[in-house]
Amino acid sequence: MADQDRLVERILAGDDGAFRQLIVQHQRLVSHIVFRLVPAEADREDICQEVFVRVYQHLDTFRFDAKLSTWIARIAYNTCLNFLEKRKLPLYDDLVDEDRPLDPAAPDEISRPDYALEAAETGRTVQRAIERLPPVYKAIVTLFHLEQMSYSEIADIMDMPEGTVKSYLFRARKMLKDKLLTQYQREEL
Repeated sequence: MADQDRLVERILAGDDGAFRQLIVQHQRLVSHIVFRLVPAEADREDICQEVFVRVYQHLDTFRFDAKLSTWIARIAYNTCLNFLEKRKLPLYDDLVDEDRPLDPAAPDEISRPDYALEAAETGRTVQRAIERLPPVYKAIVTLFHLEQMSYSEIADIMDMPEGTVKSYLFRARKMLKDKLLTQYQREEL
């Protein structure tokens, strides 16, 4: 915690190198959130930059009672939601279509030359399934499984009760399981 305090103080004192360090430390987190929530590839880079601009502009409001990464993740999440709202893109359950196949371009048969290839294909299949989740579920799955954040950290970022985070994570996992089982049952026929 002391390291993040010193970093913030250096940035507020005008140290550009410290802000670059903050970007390097948190760019993966911001990218994970933005890339999961924003479907248009062309917009993702701009939004990531916007997140860090907002971090810089509002760093003086950062209260040292939370982790800096949680605060930055919340800014990223809210920036994405604002972008999606401005674009009038559907959010949450509006994107769920249980009858739609995961990936119509997916091959009917997956060859098995070795374990590494199979593992890579499984990873791509899971990633495609995650991409088809509604934005809130994508964000929670990403923060919990890829960023390894706790329920309480995710609740802080997404401004929702911890129980809701747990519930949404359960629903997201169920959706993924159902979609993947449906896809694999189709492939076996």
